[in-house]
Amino acid sequence: MNKIIYSFALVAVLTSCASSYRVEGSSSVSALDGNKLYLRAVKDGEAKNIDSCDVVHGEFHFAGLLDTVRMANLYMDDESIMPVVLEEGDIVIKIDNASQTVGGTPLNDSLYHFIDRHNQLTSRMNELSHRQSQMLLDGIDEETIDRELSIEAAQIAQQEDSLVTNFIVDNFENVLGPGVFMMITSQYRFPVLTPQIEYIMSKATKTFKNDSYVREYYQAAQENEQRMNGLSETASTPAPVDSVAPQTPAAPLVNMPKP
Repeated sequence: MNKIIYSFALVAVLTSCASSYRVEGSSSVSALDGNKLYLRAVKDGEAKNIDSCDVVHGEFHFAGLLDTVRMANLYMDDESIMPVVLEEGDIVIKIDNASQTVGGTPLNDSLYHFIDRHNQLTSRMNELSHRQSQMLLDGIDEETIDRELSIEAAQIAQQEDSLVTNFIVDNFENVLGPGVFMMITSQYRFPVLTPQIEYIMSKATKTFKNDSYVREYYQAAQENEQRMNGLSETASTPAPVDSVAPQTPAAPLVNMPKP
């Protein structure tokens, strides 16, 4: 009897020490209603579903225990919708046709402040093509248009580069640094060493370098660089990016299902 009581007490202690997450979600997107959503994250080197729920009348809920804070993605079937940080506390997800946000906990608030700023820069870059068309209609010569818009495009690109780089550097010691690093590197067909990645790795802390995705990506990128420079005795074909690690989340930062 004492052993049974001790076992229950031990389970209670271990459970009380574990942190937990709670997700309260709402959606006005008709494509989501009646569908099953999944929280998917990299665990033990593989992308796995760690929770699921149904969207009922625009509402959905997740809850569970956390062994560690982790980056995850919200999925509908195999379509990634948006990244979510699973951390202790009450996480609030709001989805509509205009925006998708996650908040209520420190890392999610920080991530979506970054995503909002990144989306603003993306919108400004996309607007340049509309301005180009309007300037042509206004009779402005193409050389003048190209000169003016190229300068502005370069300025926006520099702001985007600084935003992403500084965010990763500022978050070396938590899951946001590796998570956003995964987002920006998923755009490449194979691991490469860009000036931005080289700068990030030159500043990287031990914690960041030891992240499994970062470590394997950087190693593969260095090997690919050697292949392309003819310094490696191995095959000249670069290793594909999907040989590094399961990519969750991946670009784009948010990806709404079509209504």
